[in-house]
Amino acid sequence: MDPESIFGRLAGSLHSLETPLTDLPVGGYLPEGLPRGRPAAVLVGLLHQAEPSVILTVRSEQLAQHAGQVAFPGGRREHGDRSAIETALREAHEEAGIDTEDVQPLGYLDRYDTISGYRITPVVASVAARTRLQADGTEAEQVFTVAVSELLRPESWQRSRLCHQGREFEILTLHHPEHRIWGATAALLFELGQRLG
Repeated sequence: MDPESIFGRLAGSLHSLETPLTDLPVGGYLPEGLPRGRPAAVLVGLLHQAEPSVILTVRSEQLAQHAGQVAFPGGRREHGDRSAIETALREAHEEAGIDTEDVQPLGYLDRYDTISGYRITPVVASVAARTRLQADGTEAEQVFTVAVSELLRPESWQRSRLCHQGREFEILTLHHPEHRIWGATAALLFELGQRLG
């Protein structure tokens, strides 16, 4: 798919940036005993290039949660953040070196509750091809991309079951030659592919 087709389809399929977050549908797995997930936001950044691709990071092995896992640039909302977009942009700049001026937010995917207790707001955005991706080395050890075309191929996906704290969950895994892309990251990538498909 060419960039015009991809960004054109996205324009009509995402939740508007004007949508109050409380009106966005919520999927995923909220742990029992928590009234709602802790607010977080991620940048689902699509590089605007001949072969559009999604920007992902490999989290540092030193982190307390999700160490070494593939994730979108993002994190929990901090006190000074005025919006989910601001959280996503701040975290993407800190973790992956993405210049805020190179990012054009387009809309939201459904929010997602993780088994670790976060409620993620995924901010989908176009990222200029000129942007220089650079892992910070503290939270993110590596930045890499996955072609959007991979999300649209049914054979790229695998479903399996995971047992966590006595509960069983169905999880998605996106095939990648170097990285295991699963959990919330894969679920959001799958939703992105569904909206494009």
